[in-house]
Amino acid sequence: MTYTLAIGDRAYSSWSLRGWLLFDAFGIPVKTQSARLYTDELPAVLAQFVPARTVPVMRCPDGAVVPDSLAMAEELASRHPGAGLLPADPKARAVVRVLMTEMHAGFGALRNYCPMNLRVSYANCAAPQAVLDDLARLETLWDWARAQTGNGAWLCGAYSAADAFYAPVAARIAGYNLGVGTQAQSYVAAHLAHPSFRRWRAMGHADGADQANYFRDYPRRDWPGAGVAGALAKGPSVNTACPYSGDPVTHFMAYGDRVWGFCNAFCRDKTLADPGAWPQFMALYNS
Repeated sequence: MTYTLAIGDRAYSSWSLRGWLLFDAFGIPVKTQSARLYTDELPAVLAQFVPARTVPVMRCPDGAVVPDSLAMAEELASRHPGAGLLPADPKARAVVRVLMTEMHAGFGALRNYCPMNLRVSYANCAAPQAVLDDLARLETLWDWARAQTGNGAWLCGAYSAADAFYAPVAARIAGYNLGVGTQAQSYVAAHLAHPSFRRWRAMGHADGADQANYFRDYPRRDWPGAGVAGALAKGPSVNTACPYSGDPVTHFMAYGDRVWGFCNAFCRDKTLADPGAWPQFMALYNS
C-alpha cells in the first residue's frame, strides 16, 4: 500500500501543488486522486478523506488521513527522515519551519490579487501596494533564510519542504510579472526549471477546461522559461506503445519532425505542454 493524495485542478490549486511537491520532489511514491474545484467532484472526493475539508489531503499507507499541507510536510518528514524534506542541520531545520509557517499563514494580499494560474502569464497586473508589501516581505524572508543557512539556489541549502511551499509564490511572480530583485528572480527561475514543477505545470495544461474564476483581463505575454511546445498531428507514430503506460497508442503529437503516440489525451497533452519535463518521453525521443 502506498500514499494517496487528493488534489484540485493542477493549473490553479496552489495548495495542491505544495502537497504534490512534498512527494514528487523527494522521491516518495504517491497515487493522486483529483477533483475539479467549484464542482460537486470536490466534496465527493473529500468524503473519502474524513476529516479533510479541502485539498490537498493525504492518506498514509497505514490508513491515517492527514489534511493540510503543513501537517503533511511534518508527517512525511517524520516518516521519511532520509528524504530531505527537513534539513539534518538543526539550525537549517528551524529556518525551514519558520519559512513554512509564515507561508502557510501569510501573504493574503498576494494570494487574493494574484491567484495561481499556470496556463497564462501577464505583462502587467497593476499590483496594488498591499501586494508590493507582500513581495517586499518575501524578499526579506528569503534573504534572511540564506544568510542563516548559506547562499545557494534554494532557501536553506538543498531543496527542502520550504521550497515546495514557496513554489506557488514563484509561479505567481512569473505568471503576473511581479517586480522583485535579482536574487529573488534567480530563485523564481530555479523553481520554473525544477523537474517536478515543470511536470506539474505541463499536467496543468492537460487537466480539464479553463476555470472562469481565475480569468483576469490583463495583457498577456509568453510564460517565462519552459513554454507550451509542439503541435497535434495524426498518426501513424514512430512508437506503437505509450512511453508512460506501455499501452497501444491512440493519440498523437508532432515534435522534432516526427510523430509520437500516446495511450490517451492526458499523456499526449502533458507532453505537448513541455516535452523536456518528461524523462520517459525524452528517453524515447533520444533513442
